[in-house]
Amino acid sequence: MRTIQFREAIAEAMSEEMRRDESVYLMGEEVAEYNGAYKASKGMLDEFGPKRVIDTPIAELGFAGIAVGSAMNGCRPIVEYMTFNFSLVGIDQIINNAAKMRQMSAGQFPMPMVFRGPTASAGQLGATHSQAFENWFANTPGLKVVVPSTVYDAKGLLKAAIRDNDPVIFMESEQMYGDKGEVPEEEYTIPLGVADIKREGTDVTIVSFGKIIKEAFIAADELAKEGISCEIIDLRTVRPMDYDAIINSVKKTNRLVVLEEAWPFASVASEITYMVQERAFDYLDAPIQRITTADTPAPYSPTLLKEWLPNAEDVVKAVKKVTYK
Repeated sequence: MRTIQFREAIAEAMSEEMRRDESVYLMGEEVAEYNGAYKASKGMLDEFGPKRVIDTPIAELGFAGIAVGSAMNGCRPIVEYMTFNFSLVGIDQIINNAAKMRQMSAGQFPMPMVFRGPTASAGQLGATHSQAFENWFANTPGLKVVVPSTVYDAKGLLKAAIRDNDPVIFMESEQMYGDKGEVPEEEYTIPLGVADIKREGTDVTIVSFGKIIKEAFIAADELAKEGISCEIIDLRTVRPMDYDAIINSVKKTNRLVVLEEAWPFASVASEITYMVQERAFDYLDAPIQRITTADTPAPYSPTLLKEWLPNAEDVVKAVKKVTYK
């Protein structure tokens, strides 16, 4: 094993797949000459050249459409958005073309493509640069949605996403690119749609994904001091979702808390809550608790932003509520 940064895991995954398959290429704003806005494509222009690592204009709709067309013609594009907030400019191509072309063509056009970049908040970036759209994209049949929380998962999942024959939304975080973690020397992939039990426990199940899961680990450490054992499930893939992993854990712990950095209405947490009450209602010893951001646009003020975001204290309170402590 060796220790690398999150941004290096992303670059390695893309580079390894580009060496493996000449139909894979990367395009986006500042991905080439600048080595990526977050240095997640460092060195790739030098290795692969400007025909496979392509700097685009600030025109998300345009280069999303180019990617869709190239995927229909046998390429496997990786599209980087500087942030998924900007993907809204190109969302027509994602929702109406990338997600639907395989079905509308009766399977004649597989759509092997990845849209990747950071999601959710990253400090004081204001309301329009602090949004999480995992649930938006996961609501769309035809799209797969991946949100890794560790360096190891990021590399393995991105390699699997690039090889997948359906469009994959791969969501990262500006605040995680500097995170360090261990990855194997040898090649590996992680299958999409498989959750990971990051921490075994017996008293309560906490389900989360992406960078906000760090708050669950902080809370679990505090709760362990009080004798409460938390099982933490990292979804890793929001769609397809590993419902069985969640259900099996709830059958063991009989309690569920869902932690998500997104607005509460029609959230991923809402979907999980519905599926658990449908498939494991009789196993629940307490109502399910969900923890999300406040139901407002993200504030700029650091004091208000701290209150807006979910945190470990919120998780502790929710766990104590479901355990009647």
